[in-house]
Amino acid sequence: MMLVDSHVNLHGEKFAEDLDAVIQRSWEAGIGSLLNICCNIRDLDAVIRVADLSSNIWATVGTHPHDAKDNPGITAEDIIELSKHTKIVGIGETGLDYHYDWSPREVQKANFQAHIEAVQETGLPLVVHTREADEDMMEMLQTAFAKQEFSAIMHCYTSGQKLADAAAEMGFYFSVSGIMTFKNAHDVRDRIKTMPRDRILIETDCPYLAPVPYRGRRNEPAYVREVCQALADLFDWSFDEAAEKTTDAFFDLFTKATRPA
Repeated sequence: MMLVDSHVNLHGEKFAEDLDAVIQRSWEAGIGSLLNICCNIRDLDAVIRVADLSSNIWATVGTHPHDAKDNPGITAEDIIELSKHTKIVGIGETGLDYHYDWSPREVQKANFQAHIEAVQETGLPLVVHTREADEDMMEMLQTAFAKQEFSAIMHCYTSGQKLADAAAEMGFYFSVSGIMTFKNAHDVRDRIKTMPRDRILIETDCPYLAPVPYRGRRNEPAYVREVCQALADLFDWSFDEAAEKTTDAFFDLFTKATRPA
């Protein structure tokens, strides 16, 4: 049964020495498709170079809230133009992160708004990062959605129930990561239980957040099998059932990506 790792970061220095081997291990582990995520517009060429290594690797375009300060004047038009590349199937990772505040909050909001407007124009899904910003995140998403509906995924979701419920009501998807395998992540698992079961994707967010039993090591796409198994256990599904549901959800959301034969 094929799996999809819906959120990888393979273009960074942590994979510089053995990228080909990492990708090969993912295919051998039954991972049929990968989505390589752009977290800064300046890295887009590197993101696409990874996607070009295989017909089953896709890419996004966007700037993470941590890096919003690097693109303070970015516009929806800028993002729309970049999103025309054949490999780009989504817009983001973008959003709000008030935990570190590595970019000023007003700059984060302006950056996020430009990405929202880009998905409203293109029809591509929005890849949303949110941390300790539930109220502002909910307000921005609901206000924009009321003006023009769009699709989105709440990536590696660990935020509050109120925001999760609002996102689910708007028809958004969720992705779950190796965090759900951590012994003390009871709140995360409880939150996942409330998510629409046909709108859940799995991810590694590699090289970060390696699941048990690899915790503390560099994460890689092959380890998404552990996330799939944890999700299956949580919902009392078989492994194959979890794989099928999460793979279907990926291609239902990222409609520009083509499913492997």
